[in-house]
Amino acid sequence: MISPQAHIHPEAVIGANVTIEPFAVVQKNTVIGEDTWIGPHAQICEGARIGKNCKIYAGAQIASIPQDLKFAGEDTTAEIGDNTTIREYVTISRGTSDRMTTKVGNNCLLMAYCHVAHDCILGDYVIMSNSVQLAGHVQIDNNVVIGGMSGVHQFVHIGEHVMVAGFTKTTKDVPPYVMAGRVPQAFTGVNSVGLRRRGFSNDQIYLIQDIYRIVYNRGLNTTTAIEQLEKEIASGPERDAIISFLKGSERGIIRGNEDA
Repeated sequence: MISPQAHIHPEAVIGANVTIEPFAVVQKNTVIGEDTWIGPHAQICEGARIGKNCKIYAGAQIASIPQDLKFAGEDTTAEIGDNTTIREYVTISRGTSDRMTTKVGNNCLLMAYCHVAHDCILGDYVIMSNSVQLAGHVQIDNNVVIGGMSGVHQFVHIGEHVMVAGFTKTTKDVPPYVMAGRVPQAFTGVNSVGLRRRGFSNDQIYLIQDIYRIVYNRGLNTTTAIEQLEKEIASGPERDAIISFLKGSERGIIRGNEDA
């Protein structure tokens, strides 16, 4: 059902069985997938691409113009995957000429007052608690949970299956499978509870713990730690994912407990 009190641009593409509540605004050059619900006073701005069975709550704004002085009106998008929930007053900016898009994956939950800046890329099953703030160009991989009132610096990469504690500031990359907490932020262990919930075996978790003992407990720099991992740990999905992340980190990774 589309309320007659909603403002819908005639060029908007709206799928079957979409509900749009009163006083919502849907601009031109937008796509809303079937079975999606758009709450009252939500704004679906030019460039929005919203998937199927999403819920966009009151006051949220999708594909707003980037808060970037370099933005020059490029034809960019903000893409929301299927089955994703965007709670009240979340703001998601569309991309700039850097990536041309901002993406939020499938089955995500962004709680009230979160901000996703331009050119951010979020994977699937990402949960951001209330008032998490992402600066531009951030990459968050699958199955990440970020605690409330946390900030993430621009260009940071957070690996898959990470748990970031609330009220923290992330300025360095966070490698896969770990917990990041404390002030200033540091590695606080392997996210074993989250991994077990997602079907990881004890043997896999023990292996990941062994890997991070090499990375964090031997006083090695990242380059030497990678060399030791390649010598001491047999190739496998978890080891290879961690090594690939470490090699690709441009900002450097969060520090270990002994430095906190």
